[in-house]
Amino acid sequence: MESKRKNSIQPLRPDLPIYPIGVAAKLLDVHPRTLRIYEEEGFIQPHHKGSRRFFSLNDVTWISCMRSMIHDQGISIPGLKMLLGFAPCWEIAECPKDVYKACGARVDKTKKGADRAADKQGPAPKMKSEAR
Repeated sequence: MESKRKNSIQPLRPDLPIYPIGVAAKLLDVHPRTLRIYEEEGFIQPHHKGSRRFFSLNDVTWISCMRSMIHDQGISIPGLKMLLGFAPCWEIAECPKDVYKACGARVDKTKKGADRAADKQGPAPKMKSEAR
């Protein structure tokens, strides 16, 4: 008799927020407070469910890359914030093209990157004062 149950296990999506802050901190070998600081500084935006933060594999990958820029390249947190306003993360970290093309954790906070994001979302809604 053939089993009617499907046994195919699908891999998790890298953008799925499944890691609580404690697990993400252990994966990155940092204190959870460090992740909260990165969130306060605007580097990451974890998913919030109630008062709990959840991180995706993409978040963990980005934080790992960011920590490498801070510790290995000697870029300060304010310096990195400023650089991200002028260049996407893969240019700052000098990632090879094949690496950044395949990376799901890419961060582009430049004006050009913000324009691309706005184009995908369509025009911004008009404010009440603009509608008059």
